[in-house]
Amino acid sequence: MAKSPETEHPVKAFGWAARDTSGVLSPFNFSRRETGEEDVRFKVLYCGICHSDLHNIRNDWGMAVYPMVPGHEIVGVVTMVGGNVKKVKVGDKVGVGCMVGSCHSCDNCANDLENYCPKMLLTYKSIYYDGTMTYGGYSDVMVCDQHFIVRWPENLPLDAGVPLLCAGITTYSPLKYFGLDKPGIHLGVVGLGGLGHVAVKFAKAFGAKVTVISTSPNKKKEAIEHLGADSFLVSRDQDQMQAAMGTLDGIIDTVSADHPLLPLIGLLKSHGKLVLVGAPNKPLELPVFPLLMGRKIVAGSIIGGMKETQEMVDFAAKHNIRADVEVIPMDYVNTAMDRLEKADVRYRFVIDVGNTLKAIM
Repeated sequence: MAKSPETEHPVKAFGWAARDTSGVLSPFNFSRRETGEEDVRFKVLYCGICHSDLHNIRNDWGMAVYPMVPGHEIVGVVTMVGGNVKKVKVGDKVGVGCMVGSCHSCDNCANDLENYCPKMLLTYKSIYYDGTMTYGGYSDVMVCDQHFIVRWPENLPLDAGVPLLCAGITTYSPLKYFGLDKPGIHLGVVGLGGLGHVAVKFAKAFGAKVTVISTSPNKKKEAIEHLGADSFLVSRDQDQMQAAMGTLDGIIDTVSADHPLLPLIGLLKSHGKLVLVGAPNKPLELPVFPLLMGRKIVAGSIIGGMKETQEMVDFAAKHNIRADVEVIPMDYVNTAMDRLEKADVRYRFVIDVGNTLKAIM
C-alpha cells in the first residue's frame, strides 16, 4: 500500500542492540521514523554479520553510539512506499547496504559516489536528517529513502546474496575502478574470509587469474578446489613469496588485522596496485622505497555508490555469484560474534531475521 495520512506516524520496531563496549547484544524495542514521501518500508528477512559490526559494537574504532542496532547487509520485502516512490512497489524484494543518506549536491554525489560524500549517513549509528538515530538490520523493519534501496534480482538467493551488499561491493568496486576486472589480469587476494572469498568469485567471473595469499596453509584446498583460485601463497613461507615476486598486476588486501605491507608490495609487477579494503585498528607501516622502484600504488577503497551497487548485484545474479554463508537464528548472534572474532566461520554469518526474531519477542 502507498502511504496515506493515517499511516504517517513512527513505526514500532524490535531488534537486538548493544548497550555498551562489552558488545553484548540483547532484545531492544525502538521506533523507526514515519514512512515519508520518498521512503520505502520493508520487512527484514535476512541480515548479514559484517566484521565491522563486531568492531562497532565493541567500539574498537572509537565511534560507537549506544544503544546500537548493527547490520548493514539487509534484504526484505516491501510493505509500504511513499507517494513519490517509483523505484519499487509493495511486494518487491529489496536490499539496503552500508548507507542510507548523502547530500546529493557534492561532486561525489553528482558522480554516483555517494559512499565518498562528506555527509554520507551510515545505516546505523548516524544521526538522520530528522534528528533520529539510524538503526541497522538486526531488526524486524526498515525505513529507507528510495535512493538507497537496491532492487533485488529474482534469481539471487536472499540469504546467500545479502552479504554482497557490503562484502560484495567492497571488493567489486576496486576491481572495476583500478582496472583489475580485465581477462588475463593476475590478481592477488589477501585473506580468505568474508571479503576475500567474494573477491575471488568476482575476479574469476571477470576472467582474472587469481592467487590467494594467506597465513593459513590449511586454506589452500578450499581456495583452489571450492572457490576456484588458480594458485595459493602462504605469506609466512619466504621461499613461496620470493618465487612469486613481481608476478601480480594487483592485490586486493582484505585483512583487518595488523600485517606487513612490504612483502605484498614485493609481489607486484611494475605499475602494480595494492588496494586495501580491510580496516585494521592500528596504522600499518608503509615502506616508500619499494613503491618508487616500480611506480607502484597503495590505495584504499570503501564500498561503492548506489549505481555501482545495483550493477554489482545484477552482475552477481547473472554470474551465479553468492557468498558462502552460515544461516543462524537471532538469539545465536552473541555466539556468532565470538566465533567471528576467532575467524570461525565460512565465510559469512547471516541472521534469519524473518523466521527467528519474532519467535523470541
